[in-house]
Amino acid sequence: MILQAKNQLTLQEFLNLPPGEGDITYELVDGQAIPKMAPKKFHSKLTRTLLNLIEQCCEGQGEVCPQLAVALTRRGRDWMPIPDILYISNERLPPDWYQEG
Repeated sequence: MILQAKNQLTLQEFLNLPPGEGDITYELVDGQAIPKMAPKKFHSKLTRTLLNLIEQCCEGQGEVCPQLAVALTRRGRDWMPIPDILYISNERLPPDWYQEG
């Protein structure tokens, strides 16, 4: 189910939405709150393997995280995907990286 709004959601409006029921997690795509699909067994195992390989190859060069939302801008719009694996180099990490939020 897509949470549709009359107008497209801004990032702040998206962040202010109530949490989804159960284990539903939403991504902000093109102004809409889109549910992120839960991975199946093969996908989950592949993600874990790739995460471990990337961590080994990039040790000390950045952060590798599974299922971490990141606020971006795409085509002039707010975008908050939740990639299966996220790598951010140390040079691109913001100073407040370890804060929750």
